[in-house]
Amino acid sequence: MSKMRDRLHTGELYLPGDDEIVKEQMACQDKLYEYNLTRPSEVEKRAELLKEMLGDCGEGVYIEAPFYANFGGKHCHFGNMVYANYHLICVDDTHIYIGDYTMIGPNVTIATAGHPILPELREQVYQYNMPVHIGRNCWIGAGAILMPGVTVGDNTVIGAGSVVTKNIPADVVAVGNPCRVMRQISEHDKKYYYKDRKIISEDL
Repeated sequence: MSKMRDRLHTGELYLPGDDEIVKEQMACQDKLYEYNLTRPSEVEKRAELLKEMLGDCGEGVYIEAPFYANFGGKHCHFGNMVYANYHLICVDDTHIYIGDYTMIGPNVTIATAGHPILPELREQVYQYNMPVHIGRNCWIGAGAILMPGVTVGDNTVIGAGSVVTKNIPADVVAVGNPCRVMRQISEHDKKYYYKDRKIISEDL
């Protein structure tokens, strides 16, 4: 195994153009290409491919095609009943962890890869990777971007278009660029599902 390959998951600087890394990445990308060519009606085939592609694939995981991932999802670890809408981008140069029942809106980017601020190092194409953790039963709104190394706590809602640059705790609604906690999930949310729209228990 190459010295550079050893650094994928350590947070150290490395060169992503290393021959061994590129060879592995291309094999993963080929599987992803096959997934993105499936028809919507090929539900069983998609499920089988996800189990081959993803590092971990819980029961009931569904990712709408097209799906994009640097390593074809190899470093993505999805719990049970995770749903991702169209155009999920996982920059999975290192590990991405997503808990059970989490929902991801369209055009979301989850990035683990970063590049040094120092221009001389960027000229040499150095990179580093930091894992991303998303908790159980989260909702990541459309167009949100999660940056390398962040953690989102259980049950939290990330508003559409947010840029998550720091850890977000559990049980909150957080929005903005940079993403900040707006409020706690509260008793109000047990009564209303949208603005003044009440939750009517007999309809559930």
